[in-house]
Amino acid sequence: MRIRADLDLCQGHAVCQAEAPEVFTVPKRGQVVILRDVPDAEHRAAVADAIRYCPTRALSIADDGATDPSPKGTD
Repeated sequence: MRIRADLDLCQGHAVCQAEAPEVFTVPKRGQVVILRDVPDAEHRAAVADAIRYCPTRALSIADDGATDPSPKGTD
């Protein structure tokens, strides 16, 4: 699990910082800076909220190459 930010979408609303200040910061008149791109387990719920509430959908989670244990079509 790795956090990604699309800086083309980020408008600096700082909702992410409000939800997870240990993970995100947004400088005044700036864009998001990810402080921990691989969050600890204790921060994952806050990170999920930050991603969910981002008004421009600039944040996402990358899987880091982990594979799904049950590929599609192999029920």
